[in-house]
Amino acid sequence: MKHLHSTIAIVLLLTLVIAIVITLGNLLGKKPYNRKVALIGFISAHVQLLIGLILYFVSPLGIQSFSAENMKNSLSRLYFLEHPLIMIIAIVLITIGYSKAKKSNDALKSNRTVVIFYVIGLLLILSRIPWSTWSLFA
Repeated sequence: MKHLHSTIAIVLLLTLVIAIVITLGNLLGKKPYNRKVALIGFISAHVQLLIGLILYFVSPLGIQSFSAENMKNSLSRLYFLEHPLIMIIAIVLITIGYSKAKKSNDALKSNRTVVIFYVIGLLLILSRIPWSTWSLFA
């Protein structure tokens, strides 16, 4: 399950970068908003969230390790508190950006909303990936 979560993380990172680049190109070129591009990032974020939540509740590194003792250990705290919390916040921001852009009738505003919210979400995700223990690098 951890390997699946790490593999889908790559898909999420790629789809977010692609969505940001294409939408930024649309924004700078004053082109229409492409909802399908933003939808790919939105869907991959939610699939990753679902797998992450399952992993959080079944893994010994997740909710089971929540204790005052583990709060002193930075790696344990990353796994059971910081990583899930920041990822949820990032995906909420991606969801807000997608939803606001979808409701807007102005292409410029929709493109700008997706770029802003997706970039913030991507930065949050990148800040809390456990790079040193990521199965791709281990």
